Amino acid sequence: MRIGVIGGGAWGTALAQVAAANGRDSLIWALEPEVVEAINHRHENSVYLPGVGLSESLRATSDLADLAGCDALLSVAPAQHTRSVLQQLPDRAVPLVLCSKGIEEASGLLLHHVAREACPDAPIAVLSGPTFAHEVAQGLPTAVTLAANDHALAERLRERLTKPAFRIYLSDDVAGAEIGGAVKNVLAIACGVVEGKGLGQNARASLIARGFVEMTRFGLAFGANRETLAGLSGLGDLVLTCSSTSSRNFSLGKGLGEGKSRDELLADRRTVAEGAFTAPVLARLAREKGVDMPIVAAVDALIAGRASVDEVLSELLSRPPRTETV
Repeated sequence: MRIGVIGGGAWGTALAQVAAANGRDSLIWALEPEVVEAINHRHENSVYLPGVGLSESLRATSDLADLAGCDALLSVAPAQHTRSVLQQLPDRAVPLVLCSKGIEEASGLLLHHVAREACPDAPIAVLSGPTFAHEVAQGLPTAVTLAANDHALAERLRERLTKPAFRIYLSDDVAGAEIGGAVKNVLAIACGVVEGKGLGQNARASLIARGFVEMTRFGLAFGANRETLAGLSGLGDLVLTCSSTSSRNFSLGKGLGEGKSRDELLADRRTVAEGAFTAPVLARLAREKGVDMPIVAAVDALIAGRASVDEVLSELLSRPPRTETV
């Protein structure tokens, strides 16, 4: 199985490195010519993943047409660009593994629904879990969820991508795997605010726990399984992303907590904090479905500039006490 990767950022490069293990051919499509040149000639993505040596069997291209010979594609384009990129694929029937995390802002659709509209004949899977790109690319151990309705496809993909340090657990809960990855990005912004504001470790742990409740409420309302949300693609990814400045979303929140402006923090076009785009659509979907998500609503208000850090903190801390239930 020849693997192609759509997206030459840090996470796409890390996945291409996994696919190229043991000398197996893999091909990565990158938008930036300098990324393609660096991977092909220096075996390094010096733009997005500097200092990490890449396999010589990993090749890069800037032409989507070159992906035509691949047996499966890992889609790592940013969530808000996934539809437009998939619509340009030379073969829109090849199996797609969605590896980006987010919800399409314009439509409110999870990415597997976006992929189904863009590539109606392609089998769809979702790969998600606690995965900082630089650690995966360096071969440090982690475990992920691979969710697909087609069990045979999932088995073939797992056999192709599994490494001793990259463990893959199978699931048939595609929606659950996606929802965990999308919601945790928004909650990571909130945890970053806690860090930037100097509110302490107790506050962050409490926010992670209550944030997980919000993730579970939302997931159950949209057809996810509770077990998936409590697994690698839900709670596992949430704990990782809410605990380190290696997370772009956590770093965004930390900057907001330190008093930096939203526009300044979002100005970097090289990296994307998907939670900033997911927060408004997630808050809207929650309201429409009657799902109580006060932390998500607070992040939405903060990102939109409708409230300050102090105002959203005051509102959250003044909520009436209640029984601890989902």
